[in-house]
Amino acid sequence: MMNFVVKTLANAGALGVAIWLLQDITLTGDSTGKKVLTLILVALVFGLVNFLVKPVVQLLTLPLFILTLGLITLVVNALMLLLTSWLAGLVDLSFHVEGFWTAVLGGLIISVVSWALNVVLPDGD
Repeated sequence: MMNFVVKTLANAGALGVAIWLLQDITLTGDSTGKKVLTLILVALVFGLVNFLVKPVVQLLTLPLFILTLGLITLVVNALMLLLTSWLAGLVDLSFHVEGFWTAVLGGLIISVVSWALNVVLPDGD
């Protein structure tokens, strides 16, 4: 359970950094509390997408992964971020990613920050 909380907080932090750095990734809310709650809910959706959908997409793109020496991972991460944005819109969360290239850069930022946070945060279960 602790591992799940740590990974969700790391995802929320990484999403927060991407929102802060990129103007085309937006999170809106009336107050700071609502923004934080929305960010945590988006992090849960993002974690769910990465847990359920990403392995299937990676398996289907395995030949491209080998052909591009792993660079297709940037595209897969961007697609997962766009899917999260779409799902957030369906459940009325105020999170939006504008455009594919913004998603590519956002996915790169989220990957780096999430990795760094997972290294720093405790990983006890």
